[in-house]
Amino acid sequence: MNFVATGIGAGLVSALLTAVIVKATPLAAMLYLLAPIPVLIVSLGWDHRSGLVAALVGGLAIAFILSPLSGIGFALITALPAWWLSYLALLGRPGPDGTMEWYPVGRLLAWAAATAALTIIAAGLISTGGDYAAFAQNTRDVAEAFVNAQFATGEGAVDAETREQLVALFARLTPFLSAQGFVTILALYLWAAARIVQASKRLPRPWAPVPELVMPRAAGLILVGALIAANVDGFIGALGMALSGAFLMAFALQGLAAIHDRTRGRSGRGFLLSALYVLIFITQGILMVALALFGIADSTFGLRRRFGSRPTPPPTPST
Repeated sequence: MNFVATGIGAGLVSALLTAVIVKATPLAAMLYLLAPIPVLIVSLGWDHRSGLVAALVGGLAIAFILSPLSGIGFALITALPAWWLSYLALLGRPGPDGTMEWYPVGRLLAWAAATAALTIIAAGLISTGGDYAAFAQNTRDVAEAFVNAQFATGEGAVDAETREQLVALFARLTPFLSAQGFVTILALYLWAAARIVQASKRLPRPWAPVPELVMPRAAGLILVGALIAANVDGFIGALGMALSGAFLMAFALQGLAAIHDRTRGRSGRGFLLSALYVLIFITQGILMVALALFGIADSTFGLRRRFGSRPTPPPTPST
């Protein structure tokens, strides 16, 4: 029953981190973003059932503190995605030679993308009661706030017609952009939680080197299907947009991991990677499009296998 106690503790901590959002301060927003980490840690370090207990306890606590709808939102948006990815991370089976084969990190990234997209749409369904008109109005409100902040005043001010076109465009892209951000958070939090649990000697599996991750080819087919579905009206189109954004970001992360992988052992690696991250920051993520294309090609054609092994790092001198 040890997993019950740890699950209760993690659920209460996660609920507290979520509830502070009512303070509406930058610190509260930062703490709110950390809410999935306790669920990830107990799920990876103790038992995946601890994550389920945390989802239940945290949801009940939020329902009592805020509202029943907020409690459901906590369980579906914060706790269950964290539990699901932890559950997948701990899947393993004995290999032909008797060693344990653990769930590949590349497949975990693909599932993080799918989970992010489905969670975004599930949140929209819950908040609107399945009313797509209300969902579209919510996305428009978000788009208007963004356009007003970026283009309404100062040197970037635009006329009314252009403003309306921008609002319509960003309203359409809201599920796409939301899923992109969410998959990045899920992937980062899963990595951070695994490293924390690994440092405490409680992680059951050896964590594979992240730079070596490769998503399966099926991820590319899902992206193609999502891009087609994005042209459909209603929640199907919104799901297509969310899946497109999530998988494009996942492929961009794979492209970034591939560059980390291919530069290991090369001179000037630190400078190259630093310059890459600076360019990503300066271009406001536009470079991620090129990384996504590289990631898609890496999965589809096996670029890293085709171009051979990376340079071997120089041996460490013996003392």
